[in-house]
Amino acid sequence: MFGDLMGNMEEKQNAMKEKLQSIELEEKIEGISISGNGAREILDIEIDQEYFKPEKKEELEDLLLTAFNNLLDKIAVEEAKASQSMISDMLPPGMEGLFGN
Repeated sequence: MFGDLMGNMEEKQNAMKEKLQSIELEEKIEGISISGNGAREILDIEIDQEYFKPEKKEELEDLLLTAFNNLLDKIAVEEAKASQSMISDMLPPGMEGLFGN
């Protein structure tokens, strides 16, 4: 029984990675925009010209940290959804709610 459940685990993981790569997320904060996907790949970073001034260096660093961390939080939510879905798909019919789904 468990062999059947785990037999195509690699295939399911690859499908989940592809699904996560197709989910694009973005975080925008005060002239900073960072986009990535559910597979934790950064796709683009845009920085407003005003932050290229030396006196804006510390503000830029703080905004980048905040934007990256917010984007990672969004990605974690999407990863959790995809993982839960994968687990539910692997369970025999009637057992989908076993793990709080």
